[in-house]
Amino acid sequence: MDSYSTPWISDPHPSSVQTGVETAAPTIFPRVGYSILSFLMFINTVLSVFNNSLVITVMLKNPALLQPMNIFILSLAVSDLMIGLCGSLVVTITNYQGSFFIGHTACVFQGFAVNYFGLVSLCTLTLLAYERYNVVCKPRAGLKLIMRRSVIGLLFVWIFCLFWAVAPLFGWSSYGPEGVQTSCSLSWEERSWNNYSYLILYTLFCFIFPVAVIIYCYSKVLTSMNKLNRSVELQGGRSSQKENDHATSMVLAMIIAFFVCWLPYTALSVVVVVDPELYIPPLVATMPMYFAKTSPVYNPIIYFLSNKQFRDLALEVLSCGRYIPHVPTSVSINMRTLNRKSQLTSSSRNVSTHSKVLPL
Repeated sequence: MDSYSTPWISDPHPSSVQTGVETAAPTIFPRVGYSILSFLMFINTVLSVFNNSLVITVMLKNPALLQPMNIFILSLAVSDLMIGLCGSLVVTITNYQGSFFIGHTACVFQGFAVNYFGLVSLCTLTLLAYERYNVVCKPRAGLKLIMRRSVIGLLFVWIFCLFWAVAPLFGWSSYGPEGVQTSCSLSWEERSWNNYSYLILYTLFCFIFPVAVIIYCYSKVLTSMNKLNRSVELQGGRSSQKENDHATSMVLAMIIAFFVCWLPYTALSVVVVVDPELYIPPLVATMPMYFAKTSPVYNPIIYFLSNKQFRDLALEVLSCGRYIPHVPTSVSINMRTLNRKSQLTSSSRNVSTHSKVLPL
């Protein structure tokens, strides 16, 4: 079996498949299917590039936005933009052609790039959840979020993810064609303990752990906000239930989007390890990777454009300055540190502030 075949999706009586270095032309998917995938990925590419480019442009044009918490959003936009350019754009072209015709080197590069920038986005979301938890739930712990702390955290994320993306280039797992053979990623189908060990640790450290952190942090944040809101009401202050409901909806959207992107991708790796002989149809094997490539579309919407202040700034950029925002342009979502003494004396203002800055 050559290195370009995919044993767990191959037909028992395979048709002739070209196996040269330049291409791996499959016959396992109808031509109309490739055309549909190409069209869908084209839409995904346009939205990914537009949304994330807009986020980056707005933040760079408004230096006041470059606060410690917002740096995470900028990092997320950069990694999501690279997923769109290195992943979705390439897949649009190869599906239009019906094969990964640009060569083995390009295949390895695409697999590496999508894996790397996808992990950076995932870990950035985890870091963002953790820092929000510290600011909202542990205001007196001494972990004040400053620019230096944000930069160090992001540096750790990018280096940590680089390790997991580079390891397959040096023989711990590998990159190759996947699914319907028009995109490349980790070689989930490779049957060896070397590959299994990578997939197991990859799943633990790059999915299960981030998921646990995100769920724990946001559940604690919501609990803290609800307690503060009840304290305000008991003191005769203004209820902020509407803001809390909005924050809850946004947190649920974050978690659901996270699972939609990464749960199918991770489930595939677990299935491959648990049952190596299981037959997985080509389209089923391909879809988890395509779900992961959709994250750059709605990450900017959830974490940036859902905030009215940022929407106003985005409209100002899109209108070339003709649109006048209804809020000051020096917008910051820097979370204010709370302490026990100030929670009751200025609780109404604090609840409103937390509700607005939490979901971005």
